[in-house]
Amino acid sequence: MNIKLVASCLTSLALLLPMTGYTADASTPSAGTMVKDSVITTKIKTELAAEKISSLVHISVETDNKGAVILGGTAASKAAVEKAVSIAKGVKGVTSVDNQIKVVADK
Repeated sequence: MNIKLVASCLTSLALLLPMTGYTADASTPSAGTMVKDSVITTKIKTELAAEKISSLVHISVETDNKGAVILGGTAASKAAVEKAVSIAKGVKGVTSVDNQIKVVADK
């Protein structure tokens, strides 16, 4: 086998592979963004847990790309929902809060 031909083929292949590989687009979060979002989620959960309103324990928190927070779950009153939304909005790095919490009266 001709060594120059093999070397030429390998060089060509090495130059073409990056063109066919994975390309991140604007919708793909970076590792830094994912870490930031997880920190936001943790801060909100910590502040909700620190509240003495028991219904806040049933609230889920997710942070999407670039600080967009989604609150879900249930709360015993509208006041508890408003408190959870207020806490989320007060955390540094939060860009928006999507409130999906349902008010369910405790029996």
